[in-house]
This record gives sequence, C-alpha cells and structure tokens, in this order.
Amino acid sequence: MKDDILIQIAHQIKERRKSKGITIQDLADKASVSKGLISQIENSRVVPSLMVLIEIIQALDVDMNIFFKDIGSNQGNRTILVKRKEQYISFEKEEAIGFHYQRILNRNIRNSTLDIVLLELEPKAARPLVQTAAYEYKFILSGEIEYKFDEESIFLSAGDSILFDGRIPHTPKNIGSYKALMLIVYFFEEDM
Repeated sequence: MKDDILIQIAHQIKERRKSKGITIQDLADKASVSKGLISQIENSRVVPSLMVLIEIIQALDVDMNIFFKDIGSNQGNRTILVKRKEQYISFEKEEAIGFHYQRILNRNIRNSTLDIVLLELEPKAARPLVQTAAYEYKFILSGEIEYKFDEESIFLSAGDSILFDGRIPHTPKNIGSYKALMLIVYFFEEDM
C-alpha cells in the first residue's frame, strides 16, 4: 500500500470521526482498539491491519464503498502540478496544542511518497517527542525554533534548515514570542 493512500485513509478516518462528533476514545471503544492506536492511525504514524481498518470503518457507521470511493493513488502523470493556497488542506497530526498543519502537496513518486506541509507553531506550543517513518526536511520561514531530540537540542531561526531521519524521537518548540512558521518535507520510502 502506498504512503499517499495511507495518508488519504488516515485523513478520511479523522474527518468522518470529527464530522460525526465522535471522540478518539469513542471510536476506539466502538472499534475495540486502543485510543493510542486510533491516534497513530489518524496521524499516519501506523499502518492498520485490514481487520482493524474494517472495524474502524464499521465503527464510523460508513459503507465501505463510500469510504474508499475517493481514495486512490494520483492517477495523472503530469510533470507540472500547481496547487493554490486555498486548496491546502488543514489537518492535525497528534493531540498537540498550538500546532497548525496545512498539507501543500502529497505525491507518490516511484516507490516513495513526498508530503509537503506548512506547520505554524503558536508561542510555547509543545508536544511530546514523536517518530515518523520518513526522512524530514524542515525550513524555518519565520520565528525561532528549538528542535528537541532524545539527548540533543538544536536552535533554528528564519532561513535555517534541518534534515533528519524521522525515526529519531523529536519535537519542535516555538521559543519566540510570535508564531513560527516552517515548511516541512516528509520523504517516505517504500522500504524504509
């Protein structure tokens, strides 16, 4: 299963859950899985087994055909891809206060997936360390960021960038008094 399809499935689960006013815990209870698993699936951090995915879709009370209707790999092979600002999709990754993501582009490219997002961090925005099954490139557009890793902190300002293996536990923290903005490129390799 390609990563772009997994991201679409995760987005579909989250959007359907929210539109029905169901909490993560409620969905977890109905699907007989843990709250943490639902959160990880919605944030594209874990690939659910087929049986778990079916349980979640049934818990959302959605017909399978309707759930999968708009999910598919990018069909066109256009080399030029334009996406306007108003087409960016806002989303949340994990339960974190002050983190505002916008997906700019998600594209499957020969056995890998490129996912480009904007992350706006409010002052003092914080979350625990996380891991992602992707290489991550971050470019600081504005603000001051402290990037925390297991045993190391790196300070970045506007114009600075960082590239790392997302499997290393990490988290950014806005250490400035204004919102910080960064461009993030996730590179998911099929066999990573």
